[in-house]
Amino acid sequence: MTSFLAFANLCQKVEATSGSLEKIELVAAFLKDLDEAELPVACSYVMGSLFPPSLDLDLGVGPSILYEAIAKACGCQAAQVSDMLRATGDPGMVASAMVERRRPIGFAAFLGEKEAVPLSLKDVHDRFLSIARASGKRSQDTKVKNLQFLFSQASPLEARYIARLAIEDMRIGVGEGGVRDAVARAFSGSGASAENVERAYNLTNDMGLVAVAARRGTLGELSIMVNRPIKVMLAQIGESIPAAIGEIGTAAVEWKYDGARVQIHKDGDSVRIFSRRLENVTASLPEIVKAARQISAKSAILDGEAVAIGKDGRPMAFQEILKRFRRKYNVQTLAAKIPLRLFLFDLIYLDGKSLVDLPLTERRALLEQIAIASPDLLADQVMSGSVEESEEIYRRALLAGHEGLILKNPSSVYAPGKRGKNWLKIKPVMETLDLVVIGAKWGEGRRASLLGSYRLACRDQTTEELLDLGWVATGLTDEALAELTEMFSELIIVEKGMELEIKPAVIFEVAYEEIQHSPNYSSGYALRFPRMVAVRDDKSLDDADTLERVVSLYKGQRGRGKTA
Repeated sequence: MTSFLAFANLCQKVEATSGSLEKIELVAAFLKDLDEAELPVACSYVMGSLFPPSLDLDLGVGPSILYEAIAKACGCQAAQVSDMLRATGDPGMVASAMVERRRPIGFAAFLGEKEAVPLSLKDVHDRFLSIARASGKRSQDTKVKNLQFLFSQASPLEARYIARLAIEDMRIGVGEGGVRDAVARAFSGSGASAENVERAYNLTNDMGLVAVAARRGTLGELSIMVNRPIKVMLAQIGESIPAAIGEIGTAAVEWKYDGARVQIHKDGDSVRIFSRRLENVTASLPEIVKAARQISAKSAILDGEAVAIGKDGRPMAFQEILKRFRRKYNVQTLAAKIPLRLFLFDLIYLDGKSLVDLPLTERRALLEQIAIASPDLLADQVMSGSVEESEEIYRRALLAGHEGLILKNPSSVYAPGKRGKNWLKIKPVMETLDLVVIGAKWGEGRRASLLGSYRLACRDQTTEELLDLGWVATGLTDEALAELTEMFSELIIVEKGMELEIKPAVIFEVAYEEIQHSPNYSSGYALRFPRMVAVRDDKSLDDADTLERVVSLYKGQRGRGKTA
């Protein structure tokens, strides 16, 4: 049984290593020696996630619960934890320091257990499972007590990574790509390669499952399964309709609906709906469940868009749709105010068979067959190689209140999680970026009790670091700021005067006038006149824009591509 201390030692070494290849080597060597029960846990933990999406579990630990557990385990005051947080800005380092000065009588002794029981990787995971499964009125007490036990038994180094795992922010510079390469390297003797590990992960969205298959030499047996959500295929921004037609030729032309992406898993009468972030939102969308049951397939995985339709028949604002996705109580009341309509445009699994390797035309034909009794569920699609016809469809989409067009390559396969030229979206709006909120500042004057501005970051695709691009404060009403302040209240990691560090979890869609070089920010760039367009609750950190895209957009400004 592998000790958690061994895992913590790995994390410390990886964190102190600057080179990506060296990080991968360290992780690969560690994974190679684990047993099959530990392997999935370690893969998830290195990436900073606790459970695969198929388990439908959320730890539900905010900073306040974490800090209360540290204080109780270490026999100190919560104020001491807060003071140290202001000094370091890292919950992991705070937990480590507090455990180092912990009073000798720990929580385990209080429970009548032996002191200093060595923690195994399994022990920690079992505690996290108990925390995630806690429900009801006393769930917060249960969460605190389980974390309290872990910190009472942990060494300072173990405490650093237990705390970071609890908020799912490991800060060691290894993401999905790094773990993918580490799994391939660890089990290359069983035939694993980066390519087949990546394909298996794209089809399962479960790196632990993939790692076990890589060890067994059975990666080729992994495929899509009902009730195991996978990442959706993404569209790339197209330059224009003529350019897109020139790129694709005859294209499948579809409206780009102003809605929220849904992935629907139908298994007999059972229907589960997942958001773009792969969160289970079934209970919030009863009319989408009802619509999906009209599909004649016994089992299917469908890709589509949920659109909120107003009394005038036009799509409602995107923020109204997100209210539906967030709602846990009085769902029917809100559904009456914000009704949703389903538009299906792809089929990726049908009656026991994966369809991802079939061309779009064949997937669409199968989708039409199983929706023959309910054709109104299908997104309109026109096959056309005509710029004029495509522009007329584009005009109709905009007049109807939608975003624009998506032009798809008819021969394209379904590539989970991939963004490429097989799907090109055309929109008339100002270019936007999807950026991670990593900090905030309190407002002034009448907004003193509200978070008034937000620090934004893009992703470094190689290191998985978040690199800041500056702040956004415009485009926000007092009502919106009040909602955001409440949303971020449980994501505050540390407060330093007027400025807060925020747990990276929320994506803002941000418009801007220009991208500029700036030595003031770690990305090397800044946004001129940024304006928040929307909170993208439907997107995860993996969907945030990369530094590579920021640089590409910068070079495309005012002819810079010719000289940069």
